[in-house]
Amino acid sequence: MEYIVFLGVMGLFLIILFIKGLLDKRRDRIRFITNIREKFGVMRKKEYPAGRMDTIAGFYKRHPEDLCVDDITWNDLGMDEVYKRLNYAFSSAGDEYLYHLLRTPSIDESELDKRERYINNFIDNEKDRVDVAYAISGLGYSGKYSIHDYIDNLDILGVRKNTLHYLSWVALFIAIGLIFYNPGMGAAAIAGVIVYNFVSYFREKSQIDPYITSFSYIMRLLQTGDALEKLDHAVWNEEWEIIRSSKAKLNKFRRGSYIIMSSARMSASGNPLDMIFDYLRMCFHVDIIKFNNMLVEVRNHTEDIDVLVRAVGYLDSMLSIAAYRCSLDNYCVPEIGENLNIEEGRHPLLENCVPNGIEVKRGVLLTGSNASGKSTFLKMVAINAIMAQSIHTVFAKSYVAPLFYIASSMALKDNIFDNESYYIVEIKSIKRILDRAKGDIPVLCFVDEVLRGTNTVERIAASTQILKSLAKSHVICFAATHDIELADLLAKYYDNYHFEEEIEDGDVKFSYMIKEGKATTRNAIKLLSVMGYDSSLVESAEKMSAGFLENGTWENVNYE
Repeated sequence: MEYIVFLGVMGLFLIILFIKGLLDKRRDRIRFITNIREKFGVMRKKEYPAGRMDTIAGFYKRHPEDLCVDDITWNDLGMDEVYKRLNYAFSSAGDEYLYHLLRTPSIDESELDKRERYINNFIDNEKDRVDVAYAISGLGYSGKYSIHDYIDNLDILGVRKNTLHYLSWVALFIAIGLIFYNPGMGAAAIAGVIVYNFVSYFREKSQIDPYITSFSYIMRLLQTGDALEKLDHAVWNEEWEIIRSSKAKLNKFRRGSYIIMSSARMSASGNPLDMIFDYLRMCFHVDIIKFNNMLVEVRNHTEDIDVLVRAVGYLDSMLSIAAYRCSLDNYCVPEIGENLNIEEGRHPLLENCVPNGIEVKRGVLLTGSNASGKSTFLKMVAINAIMAQSIHTVFAKSYVAPLFYIASSMALKDNIFDNESYYIVEIKSIKRILDRAKGDIPVLCFVDEVLRGTNTVERIAASTQILKSLAKSHVICFAATHDIELADLLAKYYDNYHFEEEIEDGDVKFSYMIKEGKATTRNAIKLLSVMGYDSSLVESAEKMSAGFLENGTWENVNYE
């Protein structure tokens, strides 16, 4: 009677736990849906600890493309911070694919049109937005490793076979059969086989445990695919088909996966039934056998897993872009045209940014004073060009342009580890742009302070020839310089624009508005005075500068 009562209590306890789990899941779903409906586009605080951006770059590194935003350009423009601002993804797949989009601006007009359809659908269709977001959120995040790191890590295990595990079954059955002929010997044989199975089980289990996380993530990926497959997919039918077909190829991987997934807990729940199953696993190694079979399936279907990650990540990234748009007061959808024309363009990370616009048919040479806005303007145009061809969203009133390969040479540093001076780093950086300009794809490039790492005479001579070589029909080069001489030397090839300043009450004030023509003012020496330098030093410097501008030669002026 006591056993019946005990079993009844245990059964009731399990039922209560089951119902509680269902209620908790329902509560979490309601909370998530409410949050998506009421706060879509509200910034969610995401943590980016050290090394996180390297993890997020996992998909991009695994799928290199020729027309990518290379590391120099990415770092020049501070694109990690741009990425963090627009990342609203609900999973690691979305995190990584959104990064991949920014690193690989598209030159396929039909692909950009497709992205626009998906983005608009998630903005306008609340039900689809909520359903897809909830389905993808079940995938979760992969922690400190990229999705593909989990798959690659499985290679460390090498080839694993089940021969010895099956032989242990045979040995156990022979030992059991021996009992009927010689009970004493049979019992000893059974004990010996069980001890061997237990010892070998824990040895094998310790080897595979670190890799069960990889299988767990793949299982969540498949479950996410299940959830997405059930949804209305009229707009994103292409991804639906990819998800459906990829999942079907992994049915063998899923079959019986509970054996390995539940064994990872090893009776931590205290459930008597789980404890019984644990002993059966130790005796028959069924979870290790299943692990080895699943490992074979993963290796045979790595490409299908990758395709599934891409499809889920693509949908998640489109959701993220839709949320980003909802967070903005002003943005525009880019258009494709023959010439670059940006109206009231703004830098996406700068608050109270002065909007600037420009229409260009050939290269642009920017002159102007220090801190007047030249570099920020270059970054504004470059970042918006990347955003136009990746997330199809631009920080401007309007944006029209061809589809470009985009590159820059702006915020370079010397490389002490490779024993390279600043000048060597700089000429290598510019050379890569010159090489790209030899191709047929339109190039949009940005160079800040051409060859600043060398002397004035050689800098002006070399800069003139470099910029002339970039003045081709399919290349638009934005170049900023302090060498005002370049404005005249390159007048046939580049349109001149400038930024200027005013000094009021001993203070330098900038409008940050771009203006046509070359700069006519200089402020470097004036800034010395503003910063409190000795007046005699400033006056002497001004005399030297004026003398050179008048006579073309330098005369040393002493000050006291």
